[in-house]
Amino acid sequence: MSSEDSKTMARLITERVSIRSYLPDPVSQEHLDLILEAGRRAPSGENAQPWKFIVVQDDRTRKIIGDLARIGSGRRFTAEYINKTMDHRFEGLDDPAKRKAVFDKLTSGSVSAFLAEAPLLIVVVGRKGVWDTPFDCSAAIENMLLQAQAMQLGGCWVNAITMDVRDETVLADLLTVPADYKIVSVISFGYPPKMRGPRKRLPMEEIVYNEKFGQAYVPGGAK
Repeated sequence: MSSEDSKTMARLITERVSIRSYLPDPVSQEHLDLILEAGRRAPSGENAQPWKFIVVQDDRTRKIIGDLARIGSGRRFTAEYINKTMDHRFEGLDDPAKRKAVFDKLTSGSVSAFLAEAPLLIVVVGRKGVWDTPFDCSAAIENMLLQAQAMQLGGCWVNAITMDVRDETVLADLLTVPADYKIVSVISFGYPPKMRGPRKRLPMEEIVYNEKFGQAYVPGGAK
């Protein structure tokens, strides 16, 4: 890989963000095929390739999936509120109106309902009984998201609909997923109204250790 190619890849990784709002324009067949090919080329343990990808563009099916995602997210965040583990989500939000808006968006589940409006969904399912299925499918998902970013498409990795077996069962019935496969995630794709800048990431000094946990790592080497 050339130096320029390396810089391009680094830029794609750095600039990729989760997009939850899309223009109504359909994703082109060429772009869809490239996204699927990127997923197909992901690494997997023992080359098991346990994934299957279900392309969903039908309006009615997308609406149902969006509603299931809303229910799943609403249940999750309401549980956080009841368990008193939600406070960290409001750090830095001093405006009562903004705090309420965030609270309502989370506990209503509307934070994930946008799946209904995305022009393209790819449902990732993995074969049960394969040790590395969750990790393999995650690698395929990241490949697809990076390929979308390279084409100026937005994407978002959504798990709300698969966290509760009740929601997953409804979705599996809707998409006729066989019993020996598990739904891992639903990924939305589309053309964003505008690309956002990347969200803040923790500095390397806070997340990387040298040789042992807790032992400082110095980016660029010791000075």
